[in-house]
Amino acid sequence: MLRQCLFNLTVGKSVTCDFFRHMRIAMPLLISAVVAHASDDNPMDFLDSYCERCHNDERFSGNLSLSDLDTNDIFHGRANSDWENILRMVKRGEMPPPGRRKMPAAAERAAFTSWLENGLDEYASANPNPGRATLRRLNRTEYSNAIRDLLAVDLDIREQLPADDTGYGFDNIADVLSVSPTLMDRYLAVAGKVSRLAVGVAPQMAQTTSYLLPKDGSILNQGIPSYDWRMSDKLPLDSRGGGEFTYYAPYDGEYIISGYLNANTNNEVDRLEDNRVTQRVFLTAGEHSVGISFRKQLALDESVQTLRNSTDIVPLPDAPPHKLTLDFIVDSARVGSTQVESYYMSPRYAQHNFLRDVIEIDVEGPYQVSGVSATVSREKIFSCRPNLLPFSESRCAKKIIGGLARQAYRRPVSGSDIAPLLTLYQQVADAQGFDAGIATAIQAILVSPRFLFLHERDNSGAKPGEVHPLDDYEYAARLALFLWSSLPDEALLKAAEKGNLREPEHLRQQITRMLQDEKSRALATNFAGQWLYLRNLEHHRADVYLYPEFDAPLRQAMRQESEYYFAGITRENRSILEFLDSDYSYLNERLAKHYGISGVSGPQFRRVTLPENAQRGGLLGQASVLTVTSYANHTSVVKRGKWVLDNILAAPPPPPPPDVPALKSREGGKALSAREQLALHREDPACASCHVKMDPLGLALENYDPIGRFRTQDIGLDIDASAVMPDGTAFAGLTGLQQVLMARGEQFAEAFTQRLMTYALARGVESIDQPAVRNIVRAARGGQFKMQDIIFGIAQSEPFNYRKTPDHEQTALKHAAPVSARNGNCARSAGDALTDVDCERQSQL
Repeated sequence: MLRQCLFNLTVGKSVTCDFFRHMRIAMPLLISAVVAHASDDNPMDFLDSYCERCHNDERFSGNLSLSDLDTNDIFHGRANSDWENILRMVKRGEMPPPGRRKMPAAAERAAFTSWLENGLDEYASANPNPGRATLRRLNRTEYSNAIRDLLAVDLDIREQLPADDTGYGFDNIADVLSVSPTLMDRYLAVAGKVSRLAVGVAPQMAQTTSYLLPKDGSILNQGIPSYDWRMSDKLPLDSRGGGEFTYYAPYDGEYIISGYLNANTNNEVDRLEDNRVTQRVFLTAGEHSVGISFRKQLALDESVQTLRNSTDIVPLPDAPPHKLTLDFIVDSARVGSTQVESYYMSPRYAQHNFLRDVIEIDVEGPYQVSGVSATVSREKIFSCRPNLLPFSESRCAKKIIGGLARQAYRRPVSGSDIAPLLTLYQQVADAQGFDAGIATAIQAILVSPRFLFLHERDNSGAKPGEVHPLDDYEYAARLALFLWSSLPDEALLKAAEKGNLREPEHLRQQITRMLQDEKSRALATNFAGQWLYLRNLEHHRADVYLYPEFDAPLRQAMRQESEYYFAGITRENRSILEFLDSDYSYLNERLAKHYGISGVSGPQFRRVTLPENAQRGGLLGQASVLTVTSYANHTSVVKRGKWVLDNILAAPPPPPPPDVPALKSREGGKALSAREQLALHREDPACASCHVKMDPLGLALENYDPIGRFRTQDIGLDIDASAVMPDGTAFAGLTGLQQVLMARGEQFAEAFTQRLMTYALARGVESIDQPAVRNIVRAARGGQFKMQDIIFGIAQSEPFNYRKTPDHEQTALKHAAPVSARNGNCARSAGDALTDVDCERQSQL
């Protein structure tokens, strides 16, 4: 009944709100009665028996003393963070630490955690607290997506804006998204450029747009590697190498497509005219795919010499260069071709280590402008044309600007909203014409605080600390940012207008529709890209001597596998437990060969059923995760173990103490295996308490090398992938680790929900949010934790639906994020003091 009351309050049913207010008064009395009944079991006896020895005023292990706590705190909302930490650690079996002489029986532990969990959840149910309100700016990805959906101009403008700070592992956290004069200058510049392009009033002077293809740098000073396969789905089927990018032509006219080829020298940063190719083409205004690639040859004359791993020897070609066909491609069609030499003969010397390839594409123009044809963006913007009945110029401008402002501001607009925009429009229109005036008004919209910030208002007369529901438009804006990293579309705005968006049936339909939309890829690229550290792949460089096969296409394929995998689970509404183990993945030919899996050909990704002996499955069998948790030349048991604790179990170890000694790779002149290095490291008691949790998880993955290939030996020794968990559970290899994690499936569900809720709320999940997390997980349990059930639960949760009016204390602190919030990999609040509560270690320190 209380849950129904909360929902009815959200949709504005005042009669039920009266009931809710009465229940808030009556609930503490009811809870007190429950506590009185439960006191026969005296839950403090559990703490006194198993915890008080370490957590007292004298030893103060984990910065916690039980003498400061009372069971009545639970039912009055006091010491909430401490009680949530106690619940988490006892429920996971981490407290009391395994191996103690006196340990609680399973039934005793279950009774205590059930009592504590119910008490915390009941208080949260009677006293809704959505957490502190934050003023949230769009990050640069959200800003780019919002412009795409508002103006139908798909330009990646992220590189034109400063990088966003991160907090709690994500770059959309409100506390760290500050605004500076430099940022506002960049917004003004970007908004001006985009608005003129979309409207069709950009300067007619020729400009050059350059695109550097994702290639590896010069290897061993012997040139840039090239690729002997089709590099994009937008290139012809019989192409190899090269690449393509999206170019927006401002006008109908002629453009020059040019490209620079690799010279296979030790200084590929040079752009020599001898290695430049050009083609003049006609482009209509709007978005185009522009590319350059070679015609695929099957003859042996495309073979290359073996690369010599020495900078002292320059391999000279033993045959003169021959001609290769190079194609210019626009929108997947060849628009011209030329013949180029198969290698470049430098005045200094020549090399033939790599196939000829393209390293940069430029587009210059427009030349001989002939006008602006109909574009998708102009059709989206110009919902009317002036002087065509029934619209006058001013009336048409008001309709266009009002419609765009409504979507940009994510709510209905009033006369006061569009009056300044119309003033700007009129000033420019009088001097430069109607279209230029509209472009200026659009530029103003794109730098307006109502567009740049998620604008959520407090109720009129709301008191500090008062909790109230978001209105339907604010809720739609939150939902769109959560699932699309963008603006609400017309369907969402209309549902908000009708007032039925949050009714469970309608909400479920909207979420399903949104997740089937291509824009939901944002969840995979933004959420999963940061949750799984996939963005780190871009900057990861494996040792070129040891792993020369690790190149840009393989790195890209690794990331795409994980993104397709996440997107597939989301769209198909599969269980999130498949992140732990599955019998399929998404592969292309390059990645399949890397895994030793046959039967996959071509650059396209497709779902592949894994062979029984593939030694893959789930996230931990994917090369992306295995690579970003390794060093350039060797694996890291610690990094991999910590990754599992952080991202799978939400049980990150505490920061290491200062001056931790490095692992010894040799002892007595003998090379040590990873297992031997860590065993030596754990002899230090200050290190042992953390490594006993991390090391078993990382050792189980030692069969995978630093770029994620399966192996059976390291440094000439057979790999032992067996491990033992702190509770005594023995397992071996990836399969054994998957079984261990699947047995902790509900813990993973809570961990995943916390991460996804952090991303959805754009703030750290705190102790006051844990009851909502548990409610979501309990509701999804019956469906085996299906992805869309988790998303639906977050969308229905109190933190997502409500807003708390800032109080004076919050106003003073809102710009001071906790230290943990500024840790890019942090997933817990600063109050999680019980993470490190091993009293033996504390006493030794």
